[in-house]
Amino acid sequence: MSRKEFEAAAEAAAEALGSSRTKDLAGVLSRGRGLDHALDAVPGPDSRDAVVALYAATERARIPYTEAAAYIRGFVAGWARRRDEVDVRTVWSGPATPGVPVRATARVLIEVVREARTELLAMTYSARPYAPLARALSDAVDRGVEVHVVVETRRGASGLLSGPEPAAAFSAVRGVRLWHWDPAEREFTHARQHAKLAVADRRLLLLGSANLTESGVRRNLEAGVLVRGGTAPQRAADHIRELQRRHILVPV
Repeated sequence: MSRKEFEAAAEAAAEALGSSRTKDLAGVLSRGRGLDHALDAVPGPDSRDAVVALYAATERARIPYTEAAAYIRGFVAGWARRRDEVDVRTVWSGPATPGVPVRATARVLIEVVREARTELLAMTYSARPYAPLARALSDAVDRGVEVHVVVETRRGASGLLSGPEPAAAFSAVRGVRLWHWDPAEREFTHARQHAKLAVADRRLLLLGSANLTESGVRRNLEAGVLVRGGTAPQRAADHIRELQRRHILVPV
């Protein structure tokens, strides 16, 4: 096996594990520990195959464990620097215009879900079943992503939402954790949970006006931004988690 194939295996492991667990794996390698110890050190359904493949590539390329650890640490450091670079692009639902390239909300939303490896947080006011999103969320759960979706409730909307509860849109997706803004925690009587966003692994943020409905992401005229890198995705995720910790957001 060539050095290039080892590097590909190391990159795949880093993408599967995320920076923190990749550093843990590098620590195991630097101490000369074998595969069994590594699997204990970085457990998870999404990590086993990547760790096994990395160890196999390391052995076949005859790379010392200490050298493999140094390479992985360097890769993570470079990855962190790239994450500090910010790319912001506009996203639209609804009609397109000739000569003006835009990214469609429906496509970008699915891309955000598919890029998540460890954590996906989403918020919406209204929600209706949308098959492409349900499939993407199910796939995310299957690969070990922790998925949280915050929805409004009919009670919280005080009659402004009709039909089924928004949470029902995700009933077919096993493993999704649903949350809502407790009406008892709302300072103002007519306050609503109106945020619409999705953030993957605290590095990719889709923020806009579209609800998690087919109308919102495909048919309506909606606008948003996709932010890759920088502090905005991290801070959005931190805020949601803090709202959960303080029991302002509570399980549905």
